[in-house]
Amino acid sequence: MECTCGRCHHNLCAKKVPIFSSLEDEELAKIVDSTGHIEFKKGDALFYEGEKSSTLFIINEGQVKLTKMTKEGKEQIIHILTSGDFFGELSLFTDNDTYNFSAYAISNLKICTLTKKDMDEILIKNPEISLKILREVTRKLSETENLAQTLATNDAEVRIAHMILEFAEKYGAETSKGIEIKLPINREEMANYTGVTRETISRKLSKFEELSIISMVGNKIIIIKDKNALREYVE
Repeated sequence: MECTCGRCHHNLCAKKVPIFSSLEDEELAKIVDSTGHIEFKKGDALFYEGEKSSTLFIINEGQVKLTKMTKEGKEQIIHILTSGDFFGELSLFTDNDTYNFSAYAISNLKICTLTKKDMDEILIKNPEISLKILREVTRKLSETENLAQTLATNDAEVRIAHMILEFAEKYGAETSKGIEIKLPINREEMANYTGVTRETISRKLSKFEELSIISMVGNKIIIIKDKNALREYVE
C-alpha cells in the first residue's frame, strides 16, 4: 500500500544504508525526495521471482526474506535482510531484467523505493556510490556461495550452527548470559533456510542446548553460551 512516510522523511531512511553513508544530509534529503514509500504487513509478498525488476528497495523498518523455489517445489531462503539493507540492486545496471528471487515481509515493514531512472541520476552525480553497491553485491554473492557450500554438506548440525552464527553476527547482542539473538524467522523458515526438516531444527537446537552451547528462551530467542563450540562445527 502506498503511503507518505513522514517518519521516513524526518529520519532520512537513506542514511541507514551503507552505500549512501558518504553523502551529506542535503544530498541525502534529495535522495529521500526521490523515493517512494510503501508499507507491508507481515507475510505480504513484495514481488515474485520472474517479475520485471526496475526498482531498488531499501528497508527502513522491519525484515525481509528473499527466496527461490527448488526443483522439488520447496522454498529455499537465500537471504534474510533487515533495517538498512537493500535489494533489487541488479536491476539498476541492466535493462528489461527480472527478479531471480521472491521477497516477503517477515515482520511489519516500511520500505523505501528508488526507480532505475532516479537511481541513474544519483549515480551520475555520485559515482562513489556505484563502488559501494558493487562491494555490497560482492558481499551478497559471497554469502550465497557460503550458503551453497553449507547446504552441500549432509551434516544438519553444521548447517544449523552456521545459521546461528550468522544470526549472531546480524542480530546478536552481548549480554551477561551470552550473545542474545532475537530470531528473525520461525522454525519452519529456519528449516527452509538450512535445507532440513522442521523436526530436525527442533532436535538439533535441543541437542545444542543439552551441550550447554546455547539456551532457548521460548521460540523467539537463542542465547549463545559457547560461541567457540559452534565455530568448531563449521570450521
